[in-house]
Amino acid sequence: MKIVPDTSVIIEGVLSKRIEHKELKCTELLIHEAVLAELEHQANKNRETGFLGLDEIKKLRELSEKGKFTLTFVGNLPSSEAIANAKRGNIDALIRNLAFEQKAMLVTADKVQALVAESKAITVLLIEIESVEKALQIEKYFDLQTMSIHLKENCTPKAKKGKPGDWEFVEVFPDAIDRETMKAMAKEIVETANMRKDGFVEMERKGSTIVQLGNFRIVITKPPLADGYEITAVRPVKKLSMEEYEISEKLKTRIAKQAEGVLISGAPGMGKSTFVQALAEFYYEQNKIIKTIEAPRDLVLPEEITQYAISHGSNEEIHDILLLSRPDYTLFDEMRNTSDFKLFSDLRLSGVGMVGVVHATNPIDAIQRFIGRIELGVIPHVIDTVIFIKNGAINRVFSVDLKVKVPAGMTEADLARPVVTVNDFETGKLEFEIYSYGEETVVVPVKQEFQNPLKNLAEQQIKREFTYFDSHAEVEMQGDQKVIVYVSDDKKARVIGRDGETIKAIEKKLGLNIDVRTRGERNKAEKNDRTESITYSTKINKKNIIFMLDSNTAFKDIDISVDGEFLMTVKASKKAMLKINQGNKIAKLILAGLEQGSVELKY
Repeated sequence: MKIVPDTSVIIEGVLSKRIEHKELKCTELLIHEAVLAELEHQANKNRETGFLGLDEIKKLRELSEKGKFTLTFVGNLPSSEAIANAKRGNIDALIRNLAFEQKAMLVTADKVQALVAESKAITVLLIEIESVEKALQIEKYFDLQTMSIHLKENCTPKAKKGKPGDWEFVEVFPDAIDRETMKAMAKEIVETANMRKDGFVEMERKGSTIVQLGNFRIVITKPPLADGYEITAVRPVKKLSMEEYEISEKLKTRIAKQAEGVLISGAPGMGKSTFVQALAEFYYEQNKIIKTIEAPRDLVLPEEITQYAISHGSNEEIHDILLLSRPDYTLFDEMRNTSDFKLFSDLRLSGVGMVGVVHATNPIDAIQRFIGRIELGVIPHVIDTVIFIKNGAINRVFSVDLKVKVPAGMTEADLARPVVTVNDFETGKLEFEIYSYGEETVVVPVKQEFQNPLKNLAEQQIKREFTYFDSHAEVEMQGDQKVIVYVSDDKKARVIGRDGETIKAIEKKLGLNIDVRTRGERNKAEKNDRTESITYSTKINKKNIIFMLDSNTAFKDIDISVDGEFLMTVKASKKAMLKINQGNKIAKLILAGLEQGSVELKY
């Protein structure tokens, strides 16, 4: 029997197996030159599919040399234009015509190709690729505590173990991996992704391939983009619900009812995606329609939540789909470039509730990434809440607003201008102001030590109202309309009164919003915010940098900074020691800092 295979069945690598196992009888195998040309084109672009197809043809050649059948390459080489337009069916048409002319059976894994061939009365065998659940070679490097594995040719396998914000970078096997093993693992990953229902190749470029396979997000890089084959596989190690995060009722209400332009920010590996997954399920449980925009799709969410891959569509296409499907909330996972920020802004201004994820070392950096990409005055209409994630927990929450005022530190009334104000969400304390100064947009931290005489006079007047209840009452102005009053623990109930009647009367009299707190609450907050420098000694061996600390730092989280720049947080051991693996890239920065005497530890 004459057989003509198309490109799809060659790439899947099933034809040689069927012939070898005598599941398919073949006396003559005719391969169109167009198939070889298309595979060569893909391989020259360093795409795995091209190499997979060429490997399959090599196996078929070896089978023909064993006398199983004759192998012949037939047809003329297609033009470069035909190869470039392969997805439009140019190559498939050439292969169908060959099968028709030779009265051969066309073997394909493409349903569309099979239907077109049948309509032209060509004998067709459609091989439907079965979804095969088998363990990948890379899975042997994972255990229950593994967040990600990092493999590179001629290097030993490394892994991050722990949880977001609290992990170690460790060696999982003592033997280095050679290039052939790396190539075999890369090939296996791509083959499996094409066969399994829960797998797909998200992006494929000349030097890189991104694959989503079950819970694994896998990035493969190779020469010439990288200096060697490298595979990074990441998977979620813990799934949390919103109830497991320490969220105040005020923030929970904001998220549930008011916030429609939310930024989730934090450094890489701090737990942003874990929080976003919890937030998506929180909205889903409230019977909201949820969609996601991802590149690649790696959030683990309920089936009812549709996940769009922006890498497989244009911004315009995603924009039109979301406006027509009208979701209540759209989660934009990891905004990177200007087009992402503009898409987020456009959707938000169109009335879609948006939650965006951005990398940032502190919460204000997340807002600054919008500056220059959209008009300054539009920012508060696009972003109303910024949630900063650190060490797997909510660290800071900012609210964003727009006011026309004189910026802090300026006194002349004619300097009033539109100012984007960034406040601590929980306390209402003004943290930053963003405004135009000349031709520049400036982000200015507001120092609360700045006091003007009118503010001091107002605080004294307000304090008089509360000395009746507590002679040691303290007043702290939080703006033009909000005041925090601190009283002793046993006086708070009296100040508030039954059903809040007393404090409401005072608020009405003064025309202010008053928050009554105890001095104990303030002292506790100040204690939690305090950071102290630590004296230390160091010991450096072949594998680790060891910091020996005071015994009172045992089990405490220690921040490591070099030249004033924060690097990482590490928990001290029972013996008040920190160990930094020298295989970690951060270790190189720490070593350089130790030589210059610029390493600082705080808790």
